[in-house]
Amino acid sequence: MKITMIGAGYVGLVSGACFADFGHDVICVDLDENKIRALRQGIMPIYEPGLDAMVTRNAEAGRLLFTSSLQDGIKDAGAIFIAVGTPSRRGDGHADLSYVYQAARDIAAAATGPVVIVTKSTVPVGTGDEVERIIREVAPQLDAKVASNPEFLREGAAIGDFKRPDRIVIGVNDSEAEAVLRDVYRPLFLNQAPIFVTGRRTAEMIKYAANAFLATKIMFINEVADLCEAVGADVQEVARGIGMDNRIGSKFLHAGPGYGGSCFPKDTLALLKTAEDQGVSLRLVESVVKANDSRKRAMGRKIIQAAGGDVRGKRIGLLGLAFKPNTDDMRDSPSLAIVQSLLDAGAEVVAFDPEAMEMAKPLMPAIDYADNAYDVAEGADAVALVTEWDAFRALDLARIAKSMRNPCLVDLRNVYSRAEVERHGLSYTSIGRP
Repeated sequence: MKITMIGAGYVGLVSGACFADFGHDVICVDLDENKIRALRQGIMPIYEPGLDAMVTRNAEAGRLLFTSSLQDGIKDAGAIFIAVGTPSRRGDGHADLSYVYQAARDIAAAATGPVVIVTKSTVPVGTGDEVERIIREVAPQLDAKVASNPEFLREGAAIGDFKRPDRIVIGVNDSEAEAVLRDVYRPLFLNQAPIFVTGRRTAEMIKYAANAFLATKIMFINEVADLCEAVGADVQEVARGIGMDNRIGSKFLHAGPGYGGSCFPKDTLALLKTAEDQGVSLRLVESVVKANDSRKRAMGRKIIQAAGGDVRGKRIGLLGLAFKPNTDDMRDSPSLAIVQSLLDAGAEVVAFDPEAMEMAKPLMPAIDYADNAYDVAEGADAVALVTEWDAFRALDLARIAKSMRNPCLVDLRNVYSRAEVERHGLSYTSIGRP
């Protein structure tokens, strides 16, 4: 089947490359001509492990093409996926659906034959209804079916998530669209990936509910971590102890500086706005959003306290800037709030991240950037581990201690043990551990 991806960003590019790797003919359409030219040369707009090799392999095989012409891109397509951005709208937190709706208009104006149009972007409940209305308005004669197929890709592990999914959610209001999407995902049948077919509005809701629940788990264990510090318990052992309960599960119970990235912050806000519009109160989700925002600044205060309580004129080093490892995504990263709190307190900040520094520099122009982790520690009064990249898990702690002005390590990801760090002459502060 020929598949078209409208949008060659994170979701569109990963999904398109994976579909092509299964043997489908895929064409990714993006209005950014510079991005299209770069993709044709094998240059990725994002960092995602394994993506560059997959794109190159399928492009060379002729199964994956890139174009800025929507008309060329959708010609003869059996399924057209809308995978454009839905950022938080400025001022009110609603999901900005302007790109989704414009894509629907453009598809309706250019399509000539029967087609299934699938929203892959994360969208509020009812968006598929509006997409269908737009298509009927622009091209009333077009035989088009609208479906929802939310993505559940973790940045840094997206290819594995796509190829070995926990579930494939298909939201449809008719059997024809269901049949097309089952054909699209037929290559995954060998992996016994469960396909869950439901109504379009329910599928849209599943995506938001899933992200809100995961964000809640993160903030729950973070608040438990604060209590563990106060009473002398170990949050890591608490997390293991409750995670053994199958009703709870062990994932997303890792205490840290708060959640960030392209999904949880904007999706929890969008869910709250949807509920507000419907006159429904989601007090738990509202509390999660507020707690996460305050936690990021609190991590800055934690570093300041570990460095002696006053960091004016002191040099503070940060290891990691991306919101999580194996990505260069800086959207709503905890490091943004941490850096600002340190700068507000008069500190000089130097940082290193294996992949995210080019993304970080326009967002944090007032800090210095190092070439490696050891340069970050040189002459520092404290070093904080913010993102748990593998490259930071086995550092030469003796070398770091020797190069620092004040040997102090603040481990915001609980990568190290206190005994190991203190054995090398560093003071140690972690999250939720005695």
